[in-house]
Amino acid sequence: MATVKDYSVEEKLTALVTLQKIESKLDEIQILKGELPMEVSDLEDEITGLNARQTRVEEEINGVKEFIEQKKTAIKDSEALIKKYEKQSENVKNSREFEAINKEMEMQQLEIKLAEKHIRDANEEIADKAVLLERAKKNVSTKEGVLKGKKDELEKIVATTEKEEKQYNKLSVDARDKVDPRLLLSYDRIRKNYRNGLGVVPVMRDACGGCFNAIPPQKQSEIKQRKKIIICENCGRILVDSELSDAVEVK
Repeated sequence: MATVKDYSVEEKLTALVTLQKIESKLDEIQILKGELPMEVSDLEDEITGLNARQTRVEEEINGVKEFIEQKKTAIKDSEALIKKYEKQSENVKNSREFEAINKEMEMQQLEIKLAEKHIRDANEEIADKAVLLERAKKNVSTKEGVLKGKKDELEKIVATTEKEEKQYNKLSVDARDKVDPRLLLSYDRIRKNYRNGLGVVPVMRDACGGCFNAIPPQKQSEIKQRKKIIICENCGRILVDSELSDAVEVK
């Protein structure tokens, strides 16, 4: 970093105003982008969540289908057992054996009815989940359409401002090297406190160019002399006279 401690107050203020004007240009580019970068990021996260939900519903449907297949197999097993018991009933030797076989057949018939009920319930569950799945797919499709629009819009802005942004970023790095380190710390702290990013402002129409609080004539005279760093007593921004501010141009 270049040594700036021997610079005059006017030179320090000029370097600071130069930096402010450069970074205000960068702020304008960010304003042009608006909330698009954040909106794109939020939409991407939302789509990831919706895709996960869709996958979960699909897995649940597959699980229910497997359950149905298990119940169908159980029905076939019960039907096979019933046939087996019917054949055995033809060769019973006494009423006790006959009653025992009948009881086994009744049990298998109950198993079949229960399995059929489970299958009906499972099919209803699949129908409900299919509605959820279709809704999830539509949500994903809608969000993807919105995301594409936002990305296209952001890409257009980036394409038109990329060169300019790179230029101002480079200028900002160079300008920061020329600012007194203590002033730079104060400037950065002030910038963070205000949404418009103004840490250095000119006096305009006898008022602070940041908060528009009136500046007393004596204070204005001191600012014009450029002999010391003066801040606004109301908002804490660094004040410069309008002539110095107007003299600094950033291309």
